[in-house]
Amino acid sequence: MIYLQLFFEFFKAGLFAIGGGLATIPFLTDMGARTGWFSAGELANMIAISESTPGPMGVNMATYVGFHTGSLAGGVVGGIAGGVIATLGLVCPSIIVILIIAGFLKKFRESRGVDAVFYGIRPASTALIAAALVEVCAIALVNTGAAFGGADFFRWKAILLAAAVFVCLQVGPLKKLHPIAFIAASAVLGVLFQF
Repeated sequence: MIYLQLFFEFFKAGLFAIGGGLATIPFLTDMGARTGWFSAGELANMIAISESTPGPMGVNMATYVGFHTGSLAGGVVGGIAGGVIATLGLVCPSIIVILIIAGFLKKFRESRGVDAVFYGIRPASTALIAAALVEVCAIALVNTGAAFGGADFFRWKAILLAAAVFVCLQVGPLKKLHPIAFIAASAVLGVLFQF
């Protein structure tokens, strides 16, 4: 039963998360709250790991959740089958839509209506990504368990790291570094200083 639920939950996320991996974060936040499969802190770790590993972010997170779901929910461990099923659930809507569109590609390319639909989808996709940014910043930079205004309300180490990376991205020679260098440096600092 857990496999069917995994497929269904990720199918819904894949169907409506237009805009890529970052657009799946609001859906994953809701999924974690409804199912109890993972907490907000675990979601933050998934995002960090998914961003720093090869492959699409949404697929990496679906595989992780599917693999660990049973153990997080107190049931049978999802394991490899759970990871595969969650990943398939996430990518199936895209595959179905691509197959449908491929059959009508020539007609779609010349359609003003389709152009208008895709133009209209842009703000929704932008809003999903903006919502993901706000959620990630809240998880990474704010200690939600502390009282507002208290000294421990903000995660100062994380804020300093974010500011340092931002400043480094503005400096001439460091601007030319590949983003992987910043991801690797942040990962090392995170391990060393326990962000």
